[in-house]
Amino acid sequence: MRRLSSAGFQQLMRQRARLGRRLTRQPPAVHYFHQVDDPYSHLAVQRLDTLRATYALPFVAHLVSQPEASFLGNSEHYGPWARNDAASIASAYQVTFPANHRTPALADVAAANEELAGHLTSSDFAHNAAVVGEALWSGAALEGAHTGDAGRFAVDRGNVLRHKLGHYLGGMFYFDGEWYWGIDRLRLLEQRLIDEGYAGRAVEITTPQPTALDTTVIDAQHVLLEYFPSLRSPYTAVGHPHVLSLIKRSGVTVKLRPVMPMLMRGVPAPRAKQRYIMMDAGREGRACGNPFGNIVDPFGEPVKRAFARFPAALAMGKGMEFMTAYLDAAWVRGVDISTEDGLREVAANADIQWNELVQAEDTEWTTLLDKNLSEMLSAGLWGVPSFRVSGGRLDEPFACWGQDRIWRVENEIANRA
Repeated sequence: MRRLSSAGFQQLMRQRARLGRRLTRQPPAVHYFHQVDDPYSHLAVQRLDTLRATYALPFVAHLVSQPEASFLGNSEHYGPWARNDAASIASAYQVTFPANHRTPALADVAAANEELAGHLTSSDFAHNAAVVGEALWSGAALEGAHTGDAGRFAVDRGNVLRHKLGHYLGGMFYFDGEWYWGIDRLRLLEQRLIDEGYAGRAVEITTPQPTALDTTVIDAQHVLLEYFPSLRSPYTAVGHPHVLSLIKRSGVTVKLRPVMPMLMRGVPAPRAKQRYIMMDAGREGRACGNPFGNIVDPFGEPVKRAFARFPAALAMGKGMEFMTAYLDAAWVRGVDISTEDGLREVAANADIQWNELVQAEDTEWTTLLDKNLSEMLSAGLWGVPSFRVSGGRLDEPFACWGQDRIWRVENEIANRA
């Protein structure tokens, strides 16, 4: 985990891919993998022509199919969640997603692939993909749609290349050893292209992360933010300092609701997914100013021992301090949190007396975590960190997950306050 998330490994993967490309005399190119029934692909493809106009290298499009269910975390809820999430963020990224979105039928997906297969190498691919996607997601008839084998063959070729290069999702961009997920990671791809001279001139990133509304000028005490982190989540570790900053800025009322790590509660994560998550989280941490240091994986018993003491820290009013100190120890400073000495250091950094923490250890801590997990699942969420915002001027709660959505959480708090 320490190696996969490091800047050195990132550079190694880039160098290996670059060398392999040169040995086969292949020119530099960004490969984009479009999945017609993936909401995030629909958002990403709307930025493709802007990328092509800005950077002096080819953007090669491929069609792919949905990954196996084990790669989706919760395959039953993934589709509805992805559609709602895409609709929630689209306007902030200056793209669109149909408000009346629906699940595409298999026949319509096949027709969409057939329609786009003939445009993969043409300059109008992005435009046609956006038009086809708009019809597909809104349930409109696909004009000129026909059946045949071209779409299926194109998807098969795209799937083979995606697997060979080491990934599994749609909406992905690949460039010389590195993957970038959808519209949320275009800023990192663009920064790399700028750094490597493909912009040709000084340019600004065309797809930055949206800027959140200013919550420093509001009083959000009557708005409730439920925060669902995990001690073993790299994305929780990356986003946690931003969550603390948001809480301080806005004055929102917070309910800390930690949950057991996904792998420890049976959520599947194939090796390729785990590998990408660690590489991406490390890269994202460096980009947003929260870099990982020496990682001590708190999987298994270390997590349980820490959670056994969490209710006591919460009762002392030190729950967030305990969470912060643990994440910093395990993910940034390389403290061996599997030992008592490591947990003592966590307690000290949370300004908690060790003896008080041990004496108040809660043997029913699993009940608390189970309740938190039940609440998170009831909101249609399964990954961490997750957030639920309620109260204020709006009746319906808003829920989302991922450190990529902290800006969206802040917007929600501002709108409610």
